[in-house]
Amino acid sequence: MAATFPDPSPRSTEAAVTGRATRIESHGIDHIPDGERHGRPGELFSVWAAANVNYLSLVIGGALVLMGLSLVQAFAVIVVGNLFWLLTGVLAISGPAAGAPSEVITRAVYGVRGNRVNNAVTGWAISVCYFALNLAAAAGAAFALAGKAGIDASTGVKIVVVLVIAGVTLTIGVYGHGLIVRLYLPLTIALTAVFGAVAYAVLLHADFGYAPDAPLRGADLWATLIAGVTLIAAGPLSYTTSADFSRYLPRTSSAKAVMGWTALGGFLPSVAVCTLGALAATVVDMTDPQAALESLLPGWFAPVFLLALVLGTIAINAMTAYSAGLALQAVGLRIRRSRSVLVDGAVAVALTLYALLVSNFLDTVSNVLQLTVVLLGPAMTVYAVDILLRRNRYDGPALMDETRAGSFWYAGGVNPAGAAGVLGGAGVAALCVNTAYTGPVARALGGIDLALPVGMAVAGVLYAVLMRGRLAR
Repeated sequence: MAATFPDPSPRSTEAAVTGRATRIESHGIDHIPDGERHGRPGELFSVWAAANVNYLSLVIGGALVLMGLSLVQAFAVIVVGNLFWLLTGVLAISGPAAGAPSEVITRAVYGVRGNRVNNAVTGWAISVCYFALNLAAAAGAAFALAGKAGIDASTGVKIVVVLVIAGVTLTIGVYGHGLIVRLYLPLTIALTAVFGAVAYAVLLHADFGYAPDAPLRGADLWATLIAGVTLIAAGPLSYTTSADFSRYLPRTSSAKAVMGWTALGGFLPSVAVCTLGALAATVVDMTDPQAALESLLPGWFAPVFLLALVLGTIAINAMTAYSAGLALQAVGLRIRRSRSVLVDGAVAVALTLYALLVSNFLDTVSNVLQLTVVLLGPAMTVYAVDILLRRNRYDGPALMDETRAGSFWYAGGVNPAGAAGVLGGAGVAALCVNTAYTGPVARALGGIDLALPVGMAVAGVLYAVLMRGRLAR
């Protein structure tokens, strides 16, 4: 899959400056010249691992058992659902080839104007919603931590806690790629140590032979298994921007290594932490995971666990804020990347505070995000198919050309193949969904939700058929 380009020029002084963790990243969605490329594919493992040793994976693992699955069935669902990290890895190989973030590379898929719509929806709006949800989760753990320190979680304290967590998160996002690469390795080690201690406490109590009193059978079992896979797959599918974190690698970097380290960085910790959540659910009530897990831990360790939950959420949100900032630039907003990250953070903080202090807004957002797989599955698929069709050959400078004379203007700024692939896949998926509402296909199948596989298959086939002829010409 390697692109056929000349060998990169030797690493310059500018490359060293670009990768310095203590300097705010100067690049936004612009092309990264060969002289500024640096790093090794192996660095991607800790970047993705730090973001996936987190509270959300614990919750999802516990939810599988609460849905009525046996422990063995939950283990199978966890492995299958996390295999979607392979797609995240495939998307990451386009970063070194193009020297550009995913938000720009997808101009090849949707066209210059069509890509602005793509970034506004799948790149920015969905990212900001995830940011708000994760920030609320981190704030909940921080409120509990404050309570253990004898501080009452009053309205003023809640506001300060949310602002402090958001401030740390946005600082990482503003400093950007260099700080993320260097900070996430020690963060991965620290979080792994804490969750390893939690795993020890859970394993001492877990019921390895657990099975529900009333085992699921027939259509109910299949509906639950597929729903579980979709729930877990929503995580890797939300990272349609994995090239953002690989674009600084030299263009001669091994595509297999880039894909492998990215996929493993997401897969291994997600499987481990989800499994931990499922094991915990065999002995405690995971409807309140934080309190349930604390009941298994020594009293002195509970604050360490709560702090780890906050740090893990900061890690995932910093990456989300970073990519959302690039998406805002790709939409057409002409501001510096560092400022666009702050705009994203301000919107997410406002949503979080409104939800925590005024209404149950995040419940509404959460329900909406359950439907994002309808769109994100097809979006990731057409991107991956484009990489395969082009054999990962992308002309970075050409992708920067937004004029009518550019290679990616297509028809009126829109690539019909990309639009048809995503909209066709999402449309069919919407008929099969069974989450916030039940589509006619799901209803006919007794509640079995095939939105994810059907949407991805339709999107991939449509795009491949429509785009192959264009590329041949």
